[in-house]
Amino acid sequence: MAVSVADFAPAHLGKDVDDVVILGGGLAGLFCALKLSPRPVTVITNAPIGQGASSAWAQGGIAAAISEQDSVEKHRDDTLAAGCGICEQKIVDQMTREGSQRVHDLLSYGVPFDHDLEGRLKFSREAAHSQSRVVRVRGDMAGKAIMDALIGAVRKTPSIRILEDYIGETFLGEGRYVTGVLARRRGGIERLAFPARAVVLASGGIGHLFAMTTNPHEANGHGLAMAARAGAVIADAEFVQFHPTALDVGRDPAPLATEALRGEGATLVNRAGERFMARVHPDLELAPRDVVARAIFREIAAGRGAFLDCREAVGARFKDDFPTVYAAASAAGIDPATDLIPVAPAEHYHMGGVLTDANGRTSLDGLWAAGEVASTGAHGANRLASNSLLEAVVFAARIAEDIQGLMPTPRSAFWNEMDDEPGLPTQRNVEEREAITVLRETMSRNVGVLRDADSLKAALADIARSEKVCVRQSIRNMMVAGKIIAASALKRQESRGGHFRNDFPEENPDMAKRSYTTLKEVEAITAEALETA
Repeated sequence: MAVSVADFAPAHLGKDVDDVVILGGGLAGLFCALKLSPRPVTVITNAPIGQGASSAWAQGGIAAAISEQDSVEKHRDDTLAAGCGICEQKIVDQMTREGSQRVHDLLSYGVPFDHDLEGRLKFSREAAHSQSRVVRVRGDMAGKAIMDALIGAVRKTPSIRILEDYIGETFLGEGRYVTGVLARRRGGIERLAFPARAVVLASGGIGHLFAMTTNPHEANGHGLAMAARAGAVIADAEFVQFHPTALDVGRDPAPLATEALRGEGATLVNRAGERFMARVHPDLELAPRDVVARAIFREIAAGRGAFLDCREAVGARFKDDFPTVYAAASAAGIDPATDLIPVAPAEHYHMGGVLTDANGRTSLDGLWAAGEVASTGAHGANRLASNSLLEAVVFAARIAEDIQGLMPTPRSAFWNEMDDEPGLPTQRNVEEREAITVLRETMSRNVGVLRDADSLKAALADIARSEKVCVRQSIRNMMVAGKIIAASALKRQESRGGHFRNDFPEENPDMAKRSYTTLKEVEAITAEALETA
């Protein structure tokens, strides 16, 4: 449950109730803050601004129907097809319709999207898109370029206050009303309570609940768990997207080999040089991500290995056209212009999250959610490539408009100096560190690309036992998030999109609908798993 300010004595209360508190400093959080200007906003981030955001790591770009050859209807239909029958069509209509306007917003903030010699935006094509509609920056640097531009704009906006290195732990609230955020200074014990008229949850994804992920360390499910603990409805939590081509070079997080490489013609081969996607799907390397991820997983499991071959399709252009991937490969001693790149599936994106409506409102009053932590219904069971950044900016803008319409005229943006001295250092609990390792290993092993009832029950039991040694709320939040995903996967007895059950390998037409759960139900499923473990 959310706690009231009065119930939490150790918290340092601010002198004013903020108009809006945004938990998360990624694309959704910063875009929302800019759209709310000049209304006073506090953005709380668990790392220096920009450093802990998955948005900054996005390589492909942002999908939008802008070119003359494209249409909103085509983008909508591609999105619905990728979502395997459970997208919210009205949400997809709105998102694709507003894409062009949001891209032009980003241009106005200074994002240097690639243009051709005549000054027109350039577009690339990615998997499951029927048209070239992804706007990029220098091949694979879109996420970083977008975040750099937004950070610059935010720092110039006096109505936005940034609080860095604070981890959101619990929502403040009364009943169904969320009235603020309780946050702890990273690495310390100091807590700050931030009462607010509106709270926007933009805390990102769940990648570091898994042993192999492309996400930054800060993507660990905290926001999902906070909302669930406060009583919010969670939707589609079983649908986890694994990027098929993470560099399998022993790094954590795993570097990403952007899908744009396959869009340029790079192929997937095993150790024998066989192009194995030819026997899997007619679209070969540009098949939907879940199909490619499972194919690669099976090649690796069979001992044949999986490699991305860019030698002919990209070759000598690699260093200039894909500098981020080139740097990661080079650091591992691989020259992608002449060598095969070892790849493996890695947790990449969570289609599920906190249930929201078309304006980003959750089931709790006073709480909105945007970005990867939210479940708008736009992605269904399987996200279409490069729709994640689009969803983030579309619904961040909608949330800002909704809040502006609900609240009175904003007061002047003025912030008093805040006591931001670090709290007393704490010795990290060895048992908690071991519990995180157990969580990540069981999520990758039992709640990963391939799942079944026994493995999911084992995961719930392992996580529940590990949770008992956790003291810090931030670590307990990770455990709660892991249980939500595993329990939701156990409930859905079919395979669809990013969720594949070995014991239910086919789609069930009767289950072509979204799923919903609460923490109360998750705990009941976990308790049953413990009894049978």
